[in-house]
Amino acid sequence: MTVSLPSEWVKQNNINPGDLIFIMQEKDGTLRIMPANVVQREEAEEHIINVDACDEKGMLERIIVGSYILGRDVIRVTSSTRIGKAHVDEVRRVVRKLIGLGILEETSKGILLQCSVDPTKFKLDMLIRRLSLIASTILSEAMQAFIEKNEALANEAISREDEADTIFYLAVRLLLSAQLKPDVAEQIGVTDILFIPATRLILQYLELIADYSEDMGRKISGLEVYRNKLPEETVREIYHLSELTQTIFQKAVDCIFTRDLRVANGVLEMQKVLETETDRLMRELPEIPYLRAIISCLNKIADLGASIADIAINRALEEPSKDVENIIRTVKHVRTLPLTAKRSG
Repeated sequence: MTVSLPSEWVKQNNINPGDLIFIMQEKDGTLRIMPANVVQREEAEEHIINVDACDEKGMLERIIVGSYILGRDVIRVTSSTRIGKAHVDEVRRVVRKLIGLGILEETSKGILLQCSVDPTKFKLDMLIRRLSLIASTILSEAMQAFIEKNEALANEAISREDEADTIFYLAVRLLLSAQLKPDVAEQIGVTDILFIPATRLILQYLELIADYSEDMGRKISGLEVYRNKLPEETVREIYHLSELTQTIFQKAVDCIFTRDLRVANGVLEMQKVLETETDRLMRELPEIPYLRAIISCLNKIADLGASIADIAINRALEEPSKDVENIIRTVKHVRTLPLTAKRSG
């Protein structure tokens, strides 16, 4: 069989008779035609970071993380003279935080990084659940440290936040790759491309929950010097709020997978109750440092849980289960538009 190629496309890509081209089948059955030079460029593309221009603290690390998230596999860090110790330490620190990224080559003037993440080994749903579990653990350990006056446990909760970042960066990298490459989407279990932006939001919310939980761990650690002034009743009330917060965000994440409209609605109602309770407690708290900051973090986590529940409701309505269909039905009507009479003459 013969395929005719558009002449303008042939000229733009400098294709001559006998040249090699690639035909790739997409998930929807369509075929994608690629010149050999484009395929080779995709395989060998190298991204170079000029370390001499990264003259602000944390800048190099953030550029490497951003490149990793964008799916860049080969990253070269270079200097016109010599890479300073601070920048070398930055590179080594960030490599430990990014799954699949390693130092392939290191000289005084350059460091070559290569990512070898295999998308087939990861499922997006699994990464969402993993990130949710880490965030939940940080919150749980921080509040357990609060009620038990255990500073070591608070520090342990704080140390877990790096793991949350690691899972978040990997998940976003795979998600962005899935938008560009349908085969990657299939490999990581993304069945609905339209849901990718919402999934990105869910990951962002879970990472923020981990951040707020870590921040609470730091506040709880700093609270130890004031514990003798803190009424036990206040401690119990704050701990009760943390349990409600934990329930809100865990149920919200579950709804993403179960698409249970009733549970998601219940999460939103629970968030309203928590908001009322936190407002009351804020007014009644003794003037002790960090207390209001801890409650503020709990309130923010519950808000993020409610946002996830909103996404779960939208997803449930997009693909209704039998339970949802008992609540709402879609009926298609054919509208007949009136014809406009033309005046003769």
